[in-house]
Amino acid sequence: MYKQLLYLTVSFFLFSITVVAQKSNTGNWFIYFGNQKINSRWNWHNEVQYRNYNFAGDLNQLLLRTGIGYNLSENNNNILLGYAFIHSETYGNNGFKSDKNEHRIFQQFITKQQFNSFFILHRYRIEERFILNDNKVRFRYFLAVNKPLNKKQMVKNAVYLSAYNEVFLHANKPVFDRNRLYGAVGYCINKFVRFEIGYMTQILENKNQSQFQVVLFNNLPL
Repeated sequence: MYKQLLYLTVSFFLFSITVVAQKSNTGNWFIYFGNQKINSRWNWHNEVQYRNYNFAGDLNQLLLRTGIGYNLSENNNNILLGYAFIHSETYGNNGFKSDKNEHRIFQQFITKQQFNSFFILHRYRIEERFILNDNKVRFRYFLAVNKPLNKKQMVKNAVYLSAYNEVFLHANKPVFDRNRLYGAVGYCINKFVRFEIGYMTQILENKNQSQFQVVLFNNLPL
């Protein structure tokens, strides 16, 4: 039953992505998250996000992020120092694209909790952003919840629901940058690899944006 539900949901999302991307400004993000355990304390984070204005091919941003983390307790309370490179392409009033590159250094703290079959993650991140001759500092708080439907744990063949909210704040005025609200359905291929298909709304200062997301998580240890 759950496998049929997953197949129907995936088919619906893929169909919706194609139709909506052709008829609206809704974009699509293809995302890869890697978190490789080095030993009982250390881990390597690696990430690629390919963000499009449409379903695929009209690039908005390419984001590459990596970092080294350390667990303050067993498999939890992770502090991480990382670097990110972001290539952005934006449309001007003349309809043509211009591009810019951004470099980031970031520090973050992640803590995890479990209440019955609800898996909760809190992430606190500080970013130092370097864009051309402009330097900025931004704070982010990320709250995510995963809820397996057919299993008690996030294990092989588990179908689950996923949701998160993330708030972005500037160190200087205007303080509010954006808020992201996301919902998805996911499937655990095994205890290390899973994927999600979801929909996210970004609330910006002057407008809202929406994106479908196809996400792959790889936690295979080194």
